[in-house]
Amino acid sequence: MATTKMIVENSTEADMVVNSNVGKRAYVTFLAGNKDYWMGVVGLAKGLRKVNSVYPLVVAILPDVPEEHRQILVAQGCIIREIEPVIPPENKTGYSMPYFVLNYSKLRIWEFVEYEKVIYLDGDIQVFGNIDHLFDSPPGYLYAVKDCFCEISWCKTPQYQIGYCQQSPEKVTWPVESLGSPPPIYFNAGMIMFEPNLVTYEDLLRVVQVTTPTYFAEQDFLNVYFRDTYKPIPSTYNLVLAMLWRHPENVELDQINVVHYCANGSKPWKYDESEEHMDREDIKMLVKKWWEIFEDSSLDYKNFVETESKLNPNPIAAALASNETGVDGLTNLAPSAA
Repeated sequence: MATTKMIVENSTEADMVVNSNVGKRAYVTFLAGNKDYWMGVVGLAKGLRKVNSVYPLVVAILPDVPEEHRQILVAQGCIIREIEPVIPPENKTGYSMPYFVLNYSKLRIWEFVEYEKVIYLDGDIQVFGNIDHLFDSPPGYLYAVKDCFCEISWCKTPQYQIGYCQQSPEKVTWPVESLGSPPPIYFNAGMIMFEPNLVTYEDLLRVVQVTTPTYFAEQDFLNVYFRDTYKPIPSTYNLVLAMLWRHPENVELDQINVVHYCANGSKPWKYDESEEHMDREDIKMLVKKWWEIFEDSSLDYKNFVETESKLNPNPIAAALASNETGVDGLTNLAPSAA
């Protein structure tokens, strides 16, 4: 079994928050490579602070993430966990996106058993409302939002080919006579809540090695593996942008807590208005809101801690905000989250 490990950076204030997080719950995201996806993770960390989440953000990173990007994340108060890649069997039919093969490495998160519950969020997600209350959901299930089958990326599925979508099943009746029973509800794996478990983790790694990879990689795999314990939650917890033009009747933007910038051209740090649907005013507004959070220096970890310590004085916050406090002082104050 490949092991995960904590990356211990230099003893800065950002490192010390790793040991000051209390509780057994965490948000987790995933990062690989040396490209610009780190910006999404920084935006997510700042977004969680803006909505006053009380839980840490753990970043599961592959070994190829450069030191420069690791330091940026540590400075933003993230907990860094290096994981080894999970390599699935050969896929002879291809993935929707070539890089989807990397996403199988997310299975390592089930090994994070120092946390009782985890909410996983993709790096191209932003939170606009506090969702900490999801951690209080009954245990024993995997919680996630139903996906939408209406975009061209789903063209190889029978759902797309007959115009059926589980978001509005009343529009097209599933043809039982020709296709059999309707497919089970299918979730988008960009946001999931679950309980890490070593038995489950070992079984995931075993089963994935004897499972033929499919078009949507680990998302397809997780849907099959957890089909009996999956519980749908409202789309406010993972708004896939295609919902805005495919199922607008199901979207109330002022009620959305989590936005998933997964449509082509929608990732805010490389937004491309020339892509289809990206010139919509609601898309422009959501991209603008992401940038407002990313560029808000008051949400940078150090500035945020200093402000909080002034507004809500307590020994840990004061120690974090003080440039004169040494590592030993903080270690004595703060229990470890690892």
